[in-house]
This record gives sequence, C-alpha cells and structure tokens, in this order.
Amino acid sequence: MTASELPPLPRLPSREEARGRRPARKRALSREAIAAAALAIVDREGLDALTMRTVARYMGTGAASLYAHVASKDELLELVIEQVIGEIELPGEPDPERWQEQLKELARTIRTVFSRHRDLARASFARIPLGENGLRGTDWMIAVMRAGGLPDQVIAYACDLFPLYVTAVCYEESLYGAETSTEDIAQFFDGMRHYFASLPPDRFPNVVSLAGPLTAGDFEGDDRFEFGLDVLLRGVAAMANQAR
Repeated sequence: MTASELPPLPRLPSREEARGRRPARKRALSREAIAAAALAIVDREGLDALTMRTVARYMGTGAASLYAHVASKDELLELVIEQVIGEIELPGEPDPERWQEQLKELARTIRTVFSRHRDLARASFARIPLGENGLRGTDWMIAVMRAGGLPDQVIAYACDLFPLYVTAVCYEESLYGAETSTEDIAQFFDGMRHYFASLPPDRFPNVVSLAGPLTAGDFEGDDRFEFGLDVLLRGVAAMANQAR
C-alpha cells in the first residue's frame, strides 16, 4: 500500500479550526436556537468571545439575520442568562421551618449551574432577570421568605442582595479558570501566608498576627461560601426581627 492509498490519519480537533469552522448545515433561526448557540460559544471560549458575528458564524448564517430575532447583544445576553437560570432546580415548596436552609440550597444550585458556563456570571451584573425562568425563581424566593415571616421590604432587598452575593462568588471563581488547580491555589495561599507573617509587625501588627487565619480554610471556596451565606441569611433574619 503506497502513501496515497493509506486511509486518512486520525487527528484531534484543532481549537483554531473549531472557532472558524461553519456547520455544514444552517441551523433554523429562532430566539431559542440563537440563545443556545450563544451559550455554546460562552461554554467553549468564554464571555468575551460572544458577539453577534460569532453566533452567526456558529449558526452558519450572517449577523444581519440574527437581528430579526434579537435586537442587540444586550438582549442576547439576557436570553442566555434566562436559559441558564432555567437549569436551576428550585428546592421544593416553601417550608417555614427551613426557609434559611432552602435559600442556601438554592444558592448552592446557582453556584453549581453557573460554574458549568465559564465566566457567564459576569454578564449577570446590572441585569435584572425578567424572563419566565428569572421571574419563577424570584417568586419562589419571595414565597420562601414570606413563609419565614420576613417583612415585605426586607424580602425586597434580600431578593437583590442574595443573588448578587452568589453570582459575585461565581464570577470570582471563574477568574481562576479551569487551568488553575487546587494545588496552585494552595501554593498561592501558602505564599501569601508567609508574606503576611514577614511584614513589619510594628506597622501591620494585626495582619501579622492573623497571617494563619487570613490564609487558612477551604481553598476551593466551600467554607468561605457557606460562611457568607450564614452571615447574609442570619443578618436578614435579624433585621426582620427588628422590623417587627
């Protein structure tokens, strides 16, 4: 068998080829299909890679065709976030005895869902989710906090503060990227601990004395995340008691 008769060599897909390659067949255009394509781009390349042009190329069409369904990139981001919110499962019917734990369960689910989509959490800031999925989640949070006996104004503020905390943590975690291992993070915190401990104690006495606690804990963020949830929800409960 000569070289020309050999079967084609197997090759791993090239990232550069994947980015520029159009699908063989055009995908039917709809708001749902456009949102799905946009999310696929975010999952593969990150939020900065998302443009109307890259979505059009992914779908095998021109950018102008998308504008018949989506007015702008801002609207596109709203559709993508709405689609991701649809992946979040709500933790059952509101329970007056477990309202804080139910909100914690929701927070953990949000964190898990957004962690699947690279740095999409960044796009959620300054955007109020007003789609069906977003409204469903907000309505559930209101019901849970009402079951817990919280006043309406406390609930209203908490509906803003609670998702803000969770998505801020999600965005920060996305900055490390998939390339940053737990060992890398542990090494960084170890170096930071030695740095704090070596500071001049006459100038930074409190930082030096807390060099251990400031850099200890769960490097993957679960302990810190749970601490933040406790502080937030206990604070909301305390403010509710004051408002009564």
